[in-house]
Amino acid sequence: MPEGHTVHRLARLQRRRFAGRPVAVSSPQGRFTTGAGAVDGRVLDGVDAHGKHLFQYFGPDTVVHVHLGLWGRFGNRRRPETPPRGQVRMRIVGDSHYADLRGPAACELLDDAGVAALRARLGEDPLRADADPERVRDRFARSRAPLAALLMDQSVIAGVGNVFRAETLFRTGLDPMTPARELDDDTFAALWADLSAMLRDGERRGRIETILPAHDDGPPETPARGPVCASVVYTYRRTGRPCLVCGTPIAHRAVRARNLFWCPRCQAGSTVYPLGDR
Repeated sequence: MPEGHTVHRLARLQRRRFAGRPVAVSSPQGRFTTGAGAVDGRVLDGVDAHGKHLFQYFGPDTVVHVHLGLWGRFGNRRRPETPPRGQVRMRIVGDSHYADLRGPAACELLDDAGVAALRARLGEDPLRADADPERVRDRFARSRAPLAALLMDQSVIAGVGNVFRAETLFRTGLDPMTPARELDDDTFAALWADLSAMLRDGERRGRIETILPAHDDGPPETPARGPVCASVVYTYRRTGRPCLVCGTPIAHRAVRARNLFWCPRCQAGSTVYPLGDR
C-alpha cells in the first residue's frame, strides 16, 4: 500500500500540473460517472493530502476524495492522451498532462462536511504543517498497545505503513513490542522527529531509502543509483538476513495481521540511542 509520502508527492504534482485551471474529468470504467460529471470542466482549486488520503477541491461542497488502497495507482503523463487501457476509474485532463486513476480503494465525491468528518477520524500527519505531535504524545501516553501496533493506527498517526513503521523503530533503537505509554518525552520526541524526517525524505525522493550516511558505503546496486549500499532499508523484508549494523539475523512476526521486521539486538531496549553507538 502506498504510504503517506507517495500521496503527498502526488498531491504536489497534481497541484503543479492541474490546479488553477479547468480540467476535463471522466470515468472510462463507468464506476465514477456521476462524480466525474459533477466536476467535469470545472476549475481545480487545489489538491491536498492527509495521510494516505488525497483531496481534490473543485469549489464549495465539491471535493473528490481518493484513497489508493493496496492496488491503486494514479499515473500522470504528458498529453496528448492515449485511449484508456485497463480499468480507469477516473481520468483528469489538463492543458499539458493527464492522469489516470486505477484500482483505488475509494474514489468518491464529498461535500465539505464529509471531508471534515473523514479528516476528524485521521491522526496527525507528520508531513502536514498543521500536525500537532502533542496529540500523538497524549495518545501514546494513554495506550498499552505496543509501538508496532500504534504506529500503524491511522487514527493516531496518518500516513505510516509497514516500511516506515519498521525503519523508524530500528533507527531509534526501540523494541517494537514496547508499550507506547512507556516512552518518556525525549524518546517520543526522537521517534516523531525521525519518522517526520524519513517521510519528508521519501516525499522528496519519490521512493523510500532509510539507510543513514554512516552506513551508505556499500557497492552500488545499479549504476544509475549512485553510491548506495545493496540494501536501501535496514529491516523491512530482510527476514533472516544479517543486520547492517550488528550482523544479527533480522526477525519477523505478524502484529495485528501485518508483517513486522526488526533486529533483536539493536532493538533490545526501550530507549533511544544513536545508530553510531551500536
